[in-house]
Amino acid sequence: MSDQTSHHFDAIVIGAGMSGGWAAKEFCDKGLKTLLLERGRDVKHIVDYPTTNMQPWEFPHRGQIPYEVQKENPVVSRCYAFREDAQHFFVKDKEHPYVQVKPFDWIRGYQVGGKSIMWARQVQRWSDYDFEGPARDGFAVDWPIRYKDLADWYSYVEQFVGVSGNKDGLDVLPDGEFLKPWDMTCVEKYFQEFIKDNYPDRHMIYARCAHISEDRPIFREQGRGLCQGRVICQRGCPFGGYFNANSTLIPWAQKTGNLTLRPHSVVHSIIFDDATQKASGVRIVDANTGETTEYFAKVIFVNASALNTNLILLNSTSERFPNGLGNDNGLLGKYVAFHNYRARISAVYDGFPDKTTEGRRPTSGYFPRFRNVYRQETDFLRGYAAGFGTGSISPVNSAGFGTELTENLLSSKKNGVWYVGSHMMGETIPKESNNVSLDPEQKDEWGIPLLRMDIDYDDNDEKMVADFIEQFTEMYEKAGFTEIRTTDEKGKAPGLDIHEMGGVRMGHDPETSLLDKWNRLHNCKNVFVTDGACMTSTSTQNPSLTYMALTARAANFAMEELKQGAI
Repeated sequence: MSDQTSHHFDAIVIGAGMSGGWAAKEFCDKGLKTLLLERGRDVKHIVDYPTTNMQPWEFPHRGQIPYEVQKENPVVSRCYAFREDAQHFFVKDKEHPYVQVKPFDWIRGYQVGGKSIMWARQVQRWSDYDFEGPARDGFAVDWPIRYKDLADWYSYVEQFVGVSGNKDGLDVLPDGEFLKPWDMTCVEKYFQEFIKDNYPDRHMIYARCAHISEDRPIFREQGRGLCQGRVICQRGCPFGGYFNANSTLIPWAQKTGNLTLRPHSVVHSIIFDDATQKASGVRIVDANTGETTEYFAKVIFVNASALNTNLILLNSTSERFPNGLGNDNGLLGKYVAFHNYRARISAVYDGFPDKTTEGRRPTSGYFPRFRNVYRQETDFLRGYAAGFGTGSISPVNSAGFGTELTENLLSSKKNGVWYVGSHMMGETIPKESNNVSLDPEQKDEWGIPLLRMDIDYDDNDEKMVADFIEQFTEMYEKAGFTEIRTTDEKGKAPGLDIHEMGGVRMGHDPETSLLDKWNRLHNCKNVFVTDGACMTSTSTQNPSLTYMALTARAANFAMEELKQGAI
């Protein structure tokens, strides 16, 4: 790293992923000299996407992970995107171990860009039903914000990111700043109309996704092109057709001349100054040399991804905060929650036998939450959303060899029956018993305590799974779908949703929460947390859009506070 700025900056951001990238972009845009710390390696857009243009036959194992690698990596191998084309973006099991009090699959991406390279790119806004949930239903603590506090920031983020979607007019899922959608299949359109006619309180819509489907000046300025519908996004997209931090936020911040990016920087702790009662800087361990270095700034954003953010704050001890930075109430690391993805349902449909699909698209159908929205109607709290995907199953005649095989393949019938499928995305209830903590004995190779995971499902989750299976079976049967198969992966550990949240939750009261309505620590006013750790509850929506909106909002508030000398 160039030492021309010494070790002093206006702002330090920990974590160069999606939310950390947003914080760095906002600070650099407004002229703040910003240090962006990333524990992993640098990944430059296009340059460091080694598999992005490879054909299937160019992979030694045709995209599959060899058995020996799976055996050595039982946790990460369970992730759907951990395949031969993207395995280099995932943390292997032995590279940063953790302690599982109860089974938990912790999926991580340690590099510049973080998991924004491999994410599922689904983006939905929260509504007031989500922000008001804890206050209404009596779990967790009340969110200190409502939809109106984030609405403009959602728009701000969507216009920069690029979101394909429809204006659906739903109060449970507010509309946003959308680019044109891809087409739905005929079966999806059929099911959408069927649901509309038979279930007025339910909706099947096009799933909003962070892909560019129309040209805009802002995308040209970012150097991004249209999504090509390749659907191999986890490799990194050379066109910049989907949003990741590498193609957008990091280069944008670098163009200002205000960003110092330091990869290979494992954050050990945040330094607290007893004299000022503020954080003064960040202590890092160089991942390659083991050398410890300290950097200093007026404001610090912790965006290391939810569970690592908890780890850093827990390890940031001082005379003032012996149990972790800001942790006067002892709640740091507690009330962790996630999304319940355990249940699936599939079927076939013999309608539209003369239709098929052509090409690919980066999204599917989506069911916004419909349970317990307007009133408590079940014996479980909250509810679930669901995906809905379809495809045409075409029979293939693969008999013969050579010319005969070629002719049989080419003359195979191009259409047949349709498959349909859904998976649930259930809201889990934050509980004190679901927590992370520092192991009192074991440390990683950088001398930092290992993180202990004590996270599990509960009775509310079990009831929700049963209700999903019951309700979707009914809808499938009434719609004329057959060969219905349901699955409840009871042995599936939490974590593979990759939506872990909480531990440093927002709230009104310093006695029951760690962060205020601006995402800053109640007890350390120049430290902010805007990644998944800040979430008071999880709702059912994919959370990344909300992280980005919270980050942009908090960063701009922090800059106003700096300008006024308040921090």
